[in-house]
Amino acid sequence: MRNPTRFLTLFVALALVGAACGDDDTGGFDYSTTYAAATTILPSGAAPPANPNDEAYDLTFFDNYGVNPRIDTRDDALSTFAVDVDTGSYTIGRRWIRDGNLPDKDSVRVEEYVNYFAAGYQAPSEQTFAVYVDGGPVPFAENDSYRFLRIGIQGMIVADEDRPRANLTFVIDVSGSMDREDRLETVKDALGLLVEQLRPEDTVGIVVYGSEGRILLEPTEVANREEVLAAIENLVPEGSTNAEEGLRLAYEMASRAFTPSGINRVILASDGVANVGNTGADSILETIRSEASAGIQLVTVGFGMGNYNDVLMEQLADDGDGFYAYVDDLEEAERLFVLGLTGTLFTIAKDTKVQVEFDAASVERWRLIGFENRAIDDDDFRDDAVDAGEVGAGHHVTALYEIRTVEDVDSDARLGVVRLRWLDPETGEAVEMEQEFFESDLAASFAETPLHFQLAATVATYAEILRESYWTEHLTLDGLLAEVVRIEELLIGDEDVAEFADLVQRAAELAG
Repeated sequence: MRNPTRFLTLFVALALVGAACGDDDTGGFDYSTTYAAATTILPSGAAPPANPNDEAYDLTFFDNYGVNPRIDTRDDALSTFAVDVDTGSYTIGRRWIRDGNLPDKDSVRVEEYVNYFAAGYQAPSEQTFAVYVDGGPVPFAENDSYRFLRIGIQGMIVADEDRPRANLTFVIDVSGSMDREDRLETVKDALGLLVEQLRPEDTVGIVVYGSEGRILLEPTEVANREEVLAAIENLVPEGSTNAEEGLRLAYEMASRAFTPSGINRVILASDGVANVGNTGADSILETIRSEASAGIQLVTVGFGMGNYNDVLMEQLADDGDGFYAYVDDLEEAERLFVLGLTGTLFTIAKDTKVQVEFDAASVERWRLIGFENRAIDDDDFRDDAVDAGEVGAGHHVTALYEIRTVEDVDSDARLGVVRLRWLDPETGEAVEMEQEFFESDLAASFAETPLHFQLAATVATYAEILRESYWTEHLTLDGLLAEVVRIEELLIGDEDVAEFADLVQRAAELAG
């Protein structure tokens, strides 16, 4: 866990919210006084949106992680961070724009926007990862002396029939807040899609929590699919939100049904609110970390927007050695639980870290775009006790850098080396690989760069504008739109890119 103080402070704030809510967290109280209480103790940036009277976004918590600076390579040549395969930030932003609002700038994490899209990397055939490096000039840079560098990591693909048997424990928030926007109905539809994709020998157990946690379905083989689906379909909203008890029961169940040679996952479906039970204790965090180290990983899936806690959902997934996604519609649930099922369930690498070392003889300055809350001390790159990121089968990770090379850099100059380190999930042994990159890896113009590089650079710039980064003060969404439309025309048939173009156009109109 990278920031325990932030997490515990958040729980204290939620306890105050719970006191205001009483036994029913569906609303009906004076939000302005609750906001005042919460914002006095939440960290900087983790405040509700500017318009607390808008019911769709009341009690919505995000955190501000700042913006990475430019670094002089002579002062610091190393950039080290944990990989991040989360995509929740992008789908949250999509939800806001679809609702006719620009996203809360603190909700924008650039790397999650970039990694939502296909990257065009070829999966390795015989090893866990392949590393790719490319880049070139971009039309979004402050001036012509800066270019973008793309570091790409592609995980191996595992066919669903080749994955191990899955032991899944659903822990489902059925509190009163889940009745808003029919979000519990979306949960039921999403988990139903997941169950339909599982094999007969897989098992599903279900824990629910409202005012208290309770076991709804003991681990049951999916051969009894109708029994599992009926349990999900019969869920109804009830009471307040005792997340601590629900998670504890879920981990106890997952431990009893633990399959040593299989996939053992707890899947939390919630809006992230916690206002009843032991909301201020560190014990549940210790349980999550302990169970993760024993092989039970946590996936958190967020639903709804008003009364939504992005900070909590992301932190739980971090502690649980899993990942965090946000489902804003049934198509996103299909993407997560149908099209990407094996990646959602099967981890190929644990505690995965990246370290890029720039050559000061060739690179004057550099800036990592995004990954602010994934930073790791350079000295901890080879400390395997330091928590990092998990990668599922077929997942990819892209990191973008803005760099300025020395004047008249040689075409064959070495720019640096990228190192990748992870723990093998089966053996626990550390594995490391590295790849040098050169000036010749960068194209001479933006049009000559790989098309998916152009997409990544454009998406990153869009995210930087939305989060009001000072590195994009010279840009506007209107000015970005022409590049987005051009890329959409070249990537014809990519529905995600077509949707992205529509979102940028809507966002530009909202920005005025």
